Amino acid sequence: MMRQKRPQIGLLGLMTDGYEPIFPGITARQEAYAREIVSTCKDAVDLHFPGAAKNREEIEQTVAAFNAANLDGILIVLLAYSQGAWILRALQDNRLPIALAIVQPDQVVGSDWEELDLTVNQGIHGAQDNANVIVRMGIPCQFFAGNRHEERFKTFVEDFGKAALVRSKLRRLKVAIFGRMGGMGDILTDDMEFFAKIGPEFVHQDLGSVVAAMESITDEEIKQSMANDHTIFDVDPKMPEKNHADATRIYLGFKRHLEENGFEAFTAHFDNFGADGRFPQLPLMGASHLMAEGYGYAAEGDAVCASLVYAAHHIGDRGGNFTEMYTMDFETKSIIFCHAGEGNWSTCDVNAKPELIDRFLGEGGLANPPTPIFLPQPGEATLVSMTSIPGGNFRLVVANGEILPRHDMTRNEMPYFFWRPHSGVERCVEEWVSSGGTHHEVICLGDVSARWEMLCKMLGIEYVKV
Repeated sequence: MMRQKRPQIGLLGLMTDGYEPIFPGITARQEAYAREIVSTCKDAVDLHFPGAAKNREEIEQTVAAFNAANLDGILIVLLAYSQGAWILRALQDNRLPIALAIVQPDQVVGSDWEELDLTVNQGIHGAQDNANVIVRMGIPCQFFAGNRHEERFKTFVEDFGKAALVRSKLRRLKVAIFGRMGGMGDILTDDMEFFAKIGPEFVHQDLGSVVAAMESITDEEIKQSMANDHTIFDVDPKMPEKNHADATRIYLGFKRHLEENGFEAFTAHFDNFGADGRFPQLPLMGASHLMAEGYGYAAEGDAVCASLVYAAHHIGDRGGNFTEMYTMDFETKSIIFCHAGEGNWSTCDVNAKPELIDRFLGEGGLANPPTPIFLPQPGEATLVSMTSIPGGNFRLVVANGEILPRHDMTRNEMPYFFWRPHSGVERCVEEWVSSGGTHHEVICLGDVSARWEMLCKMLGIEYVKV
């Protein structure tokens, strides 16, 4: 798995410099409070606090410094009152996502409080002024109000940080496209609109570049990778060693090409491999291994979904998975999901070991592709898909549900799982299709819908929950 980068967030602590002559030492006191917030959130994000910004000039300098450092976002906290107009120019020049948290040093109003106590705890007062400016300017912002010592605050900061990190990563993402399936309407989009609005650049490639990379792979590299497979999987003893070796060479060839050209996501149309004539099998194992290592992937040339799988790896805690809805099961009130044979086995149930089976696949007339079979971790899981909508914009369709601990299909030789939507099978499917949800989807372990919603606000796209 690619190393997970921690969100880098600037903490913009606001207060007016007019308080210091009245209450000597108040600035140092409130800066110490801000550093407590940094410590509270240290397990979730890296908060960078350079000191209180006490006037318009300091606010503009601090925000500019956060941008120059290429941080992922800015968390605004009122350390005392600060005039809302002072933030105007700073935010007009800002290109980072923002959040405003209404928190305070003390959580209970004491009967012995005096003016100083009220002054240092007046976060609501200043937040209203600054929030009003933000709203009137039409700047997307995530808002929070609550007890800074409760888990809810830490969760908010973590969700904001993860969403902001994914936004940053999407803006740097390059997706390799190895062909697209003709006639598949819901994978089509305006590539330039997607580049401008969402972030990833789509780059069309040909399979010859992968073949050249495959030819550079040594027998020793293949041997080591196959040995590693035996530690990860229960490998089918009936699998011909040549099939396993061929799959490994394809996987390592794709990986080398992606690494050497700066791609962190890719998509391929299966028909191209048989027509090319140089591939002994479809790259199902390679796609599975690369997803498990943190690459985005989707089938049939769906670069949008490949971008979304990549985003899912970073918005959650255990990676995303490319999949498709297949069939409603009314007995378990669930939907079965699967695809040709690609699956992110790193999401496997922690109490089980994935299998790598010798599997017949007639598609393309090629040899049996080694295929991972596993049950993703049962429990809460979030389903997402992105679609183009009229006007050149995009919509993210999201549904919450749970992966069931059912894995009893003895004749299904594809990675699969049963997922029960919280909204009910019929309603979920009806609202999914009526919202334009695509037939390629991403499943994320856990409930990360709040993070996806924040990301949509940052990107300026529509969020629909079904």
